[in-house]
Amino acid sequence: MNKLTAVFDLDGTLVDTLPDFTLSINRLFARMGLAAASEVELQPMLGDGPTVFLERALAARGVDADARMQADFIDDYTDYAAVDSQLYPGMAEALVALRRQGLQLAVCTNKPVASTMLLLRALQIDELFVAIVAGDSHPFRKPDPRHLLHTLQQAGTQPSRAVMIGDNRNDYLAAQGAGTAFVFAEWGYGQLDGPLDIHGMRADSPLQLITAVPQLLALAQAG
Repeated sequence: MNKLTAVFDLDGTLVDTLPDFTLSINRLFARMGLAAASEVELQPMLGDGPTVFLERALAARGVDADARMQADFIDDYTDYAAVDSQLYPGMAEALVALRRQGLQLAVCTNKPVASTMLLLRALQIDELFVAIVAGDSHPFRKPDPRHLLHTLQQAGTQPSRAVMIGDNRNDYLAAQGAGTAFVFAEWGYGQLDGPLDIHGMRADSPLQLITAVPQLLALAQAG
């Protein structure tokens, strides 16, 4: 098949999931007698999957995470991953427009598969993606490029015919290692300082993806 493909990170790129992460963390904190955390405090901690997120949130309260806390948080978040999470404004239109341009769509996320699928189904976008590869559905995770390469393999496409869209340095490093073009989602949770390489650009809003993704793919095909 080898169709042109746009690969999306999930948290902070496709969907604003911070509200539900915050609710789950604060339910755990309440059970532990810890002070609640704000979205502003927690936002920089996202990007490496929920286990690392929990470790960072607990460390900010002077607590080391153990297996019981991790299981408690994962169970809670998996049950309530789609309460207040929403697609970013303009994302639905961007996904439709990219598909109309002949691109296929995929997801490459460090989020566990259970909460990934619950969220995508709740938002009624799961069927838009030809491949959905989560953090526990492959031995490697971003920034390891093998996570992205496996996603491309599942989508039936080559790195030179794909663009990775993400809001985190992990996404950029995975794209560089895999040899794909990259769009940094400025609307997301992460920061990426400095200029991108010649195969990358920044987008201020999801609607900019409608032109940015085909532009990068055209440049990649040209040489």
